[in-house]
Amino acid sequence: MPVAIYPGSFDPLTNGHLSLIQRSLKMFDRLIVAIAVNPKKTPLFSREERVELIREAVNDPRVEVDAFHGLLVDYVHQRNVSVVIRGLRAVSDFEYEFQLANMNRKLAPDIDTVFMMTGEDYFYISSQLVREVATFGGNVEGLVPPNVNAGLKKKFGPKP
Repeated sequence: MPVAIYPGSFDPLTNGHLSLIQRSLKMFDRLIVAIAVNPKKTPLFSREERVELIREAVNDPRVEVDAFHGLLVDYVHQRNVSVVIRGLRAVSDFEYEFQLANMNRKLAPDIDTVFMMTGEDYFYISSQLVREVATFGGNVEGLVPPNVNAGLKKKFGPKP
């Protein structure tokens, strides 16, 4: 079984992401969780923090955590991998992901995209929504791994 790359911002890592990582490992011998670094965005967690949070949450020798900037297809070629994993939560995700997959196929026909549906327990969770809830002191326990929850509390502190 080949190696696959699961790219994303993972800002922060959610239990939906973890579910896809665990399920991907049933299909692939190894998985590279690749944090996409976008210089135009200001993430909540630094690249280094995200790498560490994912490593702590996953703790599986078959998973490598890395970061990249630039085109995904260039990174995939650089890593000598030919499969990209993408998660779908709802129909609304499909259109955007379909566009990305087809652009990637246009740029690099040798790279395949595998779409995986998020489990029904996590289909409504997004990193953006988790950040927003945490910003206002909402409880995100059960939506993110415990270490990420602790990291969010550290970032935002207790709310009155």
